[in-house]
Amino acid sequence: MSAEQKPVLILTINDCPDMRVVRVIGTVHGTGVRSRNLISNLLGGVRALFGGKQAGYLNMIAQTRDDALEQLAEHAQSLGANAVLGMRSDSGEFDAGQGNEYRLT
Repeated sequence: MSAEQKPVLILTINDCPDMRVVRVIGTVHGTGVRSRNLISNLLGGVRALFGGKQAGYLNMIAQTRDDALEQLAEHAQSLGANAVLGMRSDSGEFDAGQGNEYRLT
């Protein structure tokens, strides 16, 4: 983001108090996809046998979400938007648990 560009406000609600919508630009999206390496997956599998928090997977999900939010803001900004209203998210796994995908619209 350049110095003259302001950050995009991203809200999950359909309006923003004390602001008004002057133009609807359209749908924007952001998608993040990450996977762990073979060693991390093996270690995660061993940890899963004993239960408990999976810090590596939690970090991967957080990074994937942050990537998707950044991409969403960049897409909105490229269209001239200063806010995204009604943002929705969806996440899932693919490749038998080897990766994580996070979608924002």
